[in-house]
Amino acid sequence: MNNIRSKNIAIIGAGPGGLTLARLLQMNGLNVKVYERDADKDARPKGATLDLHDESGLAAIRAAGLWDAFMQNYRPGADRLRIVDKHTKIWHEDDAERNDEFWRPEIDRGPLQKILLDSLLPGTVVWDRQFAALTPDGEGWTIAFKNGLTEPADIVIAADGANSKLRPYLTDIKPFFVGITAIEASVYNAEVNAPNMHKLLNGGKIFALDDSKSLIVSSKGDGSLVYYPGFKTNENWVQECGIDFSDKMQVLAWFKQEYKGWDDAWDELFENTTGNFIPRPQYCMPLNQTWEAKPNLTMLGDAAHLMPPYAGEGVNMAMLDALELSRHLLNHYHPDTLSAIASYETQMRKRASEMAGFTLQNTDALHADGALQFMVSMMQGG
Repeated sequence: MNNIRSKNIAIIGAGPGGLTLARLLQMNGLNVKVYERDADKDARPKGATLDLHDESGLAAIRAAGLWDAFMQNYRPGADRLRIVDKHTKIWHEDDAERNDEFWRPEIDRGPLQKILLDSLLPGTVVWDRQFAALTPDGEGWTIAFKNGLTEPADIVIAADGANSKLRPYLTDIKPFFVGITAIEASVYNAEVNAPNMHKLLNGGKIFALDDSKSLIVSSKGDGSLVYYPGFKTNENWVQECGIDFSDKMQVLAWFKQEYKGWDDAWDELFENTTGNFIPRPQYCMPLNQTWEAKPNLTMLGDAAHLMPPYAGEGVNMAMLDALELSRHLLNHYHPDTLSAIASYETQMRKRASEMAGFTLQNTDALHADGALQFMVSMMQGG
């Protein structure tokens, strides 16, 4: 492209997608800044581990020249999976080896963030910049932040996640509720505080499926575990349920009622939770969404195609978006940025629509009668 090297590119959001894009563009000599609302890289707790897939997340890592750093930081064995029923009986164990076509190495969010941050030029990420507004400015934008500061940019890329504040500048299409709410919670030092679950986890992941409900538990490299009960609700359940999510005894009482008949072993998670429970109603963008491309604004990751987490595709999609967007922006066959962005968005929407369809099927299947048998059969190649 004839003029991309003269443009200032602003990425809003320093998640894996935004940082991957910054690295790929910077490697090619482009002017990039990343603006992030967090005060610093340690401002909030990091969620569950991420499994990266060969055709997406790992492809982006390789293109970014970060394979060696990734191999030094991923967690061997963390991709072990146990599928269990409500009585903690193990129905399937899975442990893919490296070089296996199904190998999906796990890495904690913190180390992945550090690898990406360390790959960028100093000062690339500007912290404590919560987005407030975009104002057209010539052929570009003025970005206003909630702290009163402004920055100019020729191209703005929304990498600001599920509740993107930039998305409305491109489209008014909103996500729909998929009928499932999950609750996120953590137990620190799981070996001491939740020894039975720690043993069942075996350093990997547990999928507990029964009674049309799920309970997913994931180990982390710092010795903690993260867990997510997932269950059918209406869209406003969080507001209407009357639970104080900062009170673990209330949440435990709810769990014993909602997951009636589940083994007492699961109570250990709720009794020893560190910090608040975070309810997460699950949403998905329409599979047929479209919008008119702009020459100076686009989106990647959850901002563009939010979907539930029940296929493990979120971070992989965001990193693949970053890889594809960088290739389109750097492709000199595109006469201008409008052509590059329109081409990227057309491909991205098609790919996201297919993945969202698959994810919705998985979400339904994991919260339906026979979910355990479905998952076991799927893992065994059925």
